[in-house]
Amino acid sequence: MEIVSKNLNIDFMRVRKAAVGLSVAWLLVAAIALAVRGLNFGIDFTGGTLIEVGYQQDVQLDSVRQALADGGFAGAAVQRFGTLRDVLIRLAPEENAGVDAEAANAQLSDRIFNALNAAAQGQVELRRVEFVGPQVGDELAEDGALAVLVSLIAVLMYVAMRFEWRFAVGAVVALAHDVLFTVGLFALLQIEFDLPVLAAVLAVIGYSLNDTIVIFDRVRENFRKMRKGSPEEIINVSINQTMARTIMTSGTTLVVLLALFFLGGENVHGFSLALIVGVVIGTYSTIYVASAVALWLGVSKADLMPVKKEGVVDDRP
Repeated sequence: MEIVSKNLNIDFMRVRKAAVGLSVAWLLVAAIALAVRGLNFGIDFTGGTLIEVGYQQDVQLDSVRQALADGGFAGAAVQRFGTLRDVLIRLAPEENAGVDAEAANAQLSDRIFNALNAAAQGQVELRRVEFVGPQVGDELAEDGALAVLVSLIAVLMYVAMRFEWRFAVGAVVALAHDVLFTVGLFALLQIEFDLPVLAAVLAVIGYSLNDTIVIFDRVRENFRKMRKGSPEEIINVSINQTMARTIMTSGTTLVVLLALFFLGGENVHGFSLALIVGVVIGTYSTIYVASAVALWLGVSKADLMPVKKEGVVDDRP
């Protein structure tokens, strides 16, 4: 079955200025959201206590918040966790928790459990308790940012060695675009940003790079094979030739991610959302950011032709 015609001829580069303008506008919004609202860091980065409890019947979050407030935990964040009977409670770290953090955490969970039990119309089940210290959270945030930076530098070096420096710049700009777009969306909507989301952002870098490499490889091949045609025309031809592969890869990936988003539960909600946004934006940026930047930097056929070795005679007819 042929999904995309072999004679597909869409002029993608014709609208590259409008597409880049749209990207710049959104990135400005993302930067403002990050500067003004900031990321809603999860307990992995901020530190604190995470408690999951289960009720025997459906419970309203307002009643849970009131029970916590009566027990002296007015600042606790309460949210659903899957069903109407599952509740997730997050508490900021206590400044004077003492030297024995594990004992303090156990005492804190017991106090919360007793407060919820006293106000509930049945037995409350304590399912899990997690504690992350503030220092560990800061280290995770720094290491996460460093991981993104190192990956971008590694991509720049790899693409420059395999292809050409203009392609390397285009690929890194596209990857930075994808990361800022995804992180900016989380800041704008104040969706919790935790370690699984950071892992998704790093996965987006790999996914987008793979798509970019496929197109750049076809561009290099066509530059060497096609005797006529401007760089813009050759890039258009290359994108059209890889369109079937792009649709199949992105489409099947999105099917899995959408199923994970709607059926996977609250635990993987942020992770799957980051990947969904990353796959869509990564496909877009490969065409309208990476390729457009390489074109604007003046990539030409001469840049990608193989270097002739000295002493080798080309005896082809």
